[in-house]
Amino acid sequence: MLVHAHPDDETVSTGATIAHYAAQGVEVTLVTCTLGEEGEIHVPELALLAATEADQLGGYRLAELDAACAALGVTDRRFLGGAGRYRDSGMMGLETNKHPRCFWQADLDEAAAHLLEIMREVRPQVVITYDENGFYGHPDHIQAHRVAMRAAERATAEGFGPAKVYWTTVPKSVLEAGVSAFAESTDNPFAGIEKVEDFPFGTSDEEVAARIDATDRHEAKVAAMRAHATQIPDTSWLYSIAGNFGSEFMGVEYYTLAVGERGPGDGPHGWESDLFAGLPS
Repeated sequence: MLVHAHPDDETVSTGATIAHYAAQGVEVTLVTCTLGEEGEIHVPELALLAATEADQLGGYRLAELDAACAALGVTDRRFLGGAGRYRDSGMMGLETNKHPRCFWQADLDEAAAHLLEIMREVRPQVVITYDENGFYGHPDHIQAHRVAMRAAERATAEGFGPAKVYWTTVPKSVLEAGVSAFAESTDNPFAGIEKVEDFPFGTSDEEVAARIDATDRHEAKVAAMRAHATQIPDTSWLYSIAGNFGSEFMGVEYYTLAVGERGPGDGPHGWESDLFAGLPS
């Protein structure tokens, strides 16, 4: 089970992992917490769908998510509490954080109860979400983390909690290798950053628990990214960096382990190559 904040988050941060396990026949459940109503629109002819105009972007992004899930092989796609229950909060500090329906303002126990209901049904062995900072500080990512962790805790208390909970991450060694590409790109929120320490994310290699090599599924991830056209234009920095690093950038994803025991791994840090490592088959 993956718990993500907005449509496109599932693809950008975990798309290769999703495609990897879906192709193996693993039952994958994607839970998205909002419709992403406050997102920017990179398709000019759809500009009037914006939250400040017709406010119809959320419905459009629902269709984009469907297409992305088809590319990744996901057949079990849910919205937390139902599509439209929680609204995109926008970036931290904006007035949109105060909207009465925004996810940032959601009652934590109520939102966790919606997720717990899904957990009771699908009984996931592994849950993936963000760290306490929502990977990079977005309020909806932080809230998704809180909701996922609260629901997992409650599921465990009821006797069916996930054996492992992972948080998305990027090793600092990977950031170090790609920092010049980030600095040279002018259309991304991290342009101009020249030191690894200045990124709002990144984990020491020793703290990373798993490296999922799904380079053979990188084309599925690219297809899913293209499905999210309003959010990820053809000129996106994601594609430009992928052009420098190829399938390694698109097809390899990393995680820290927040709950559970690390299974067998390899390499200098003993990174798992399978999120189900150490679990009964």
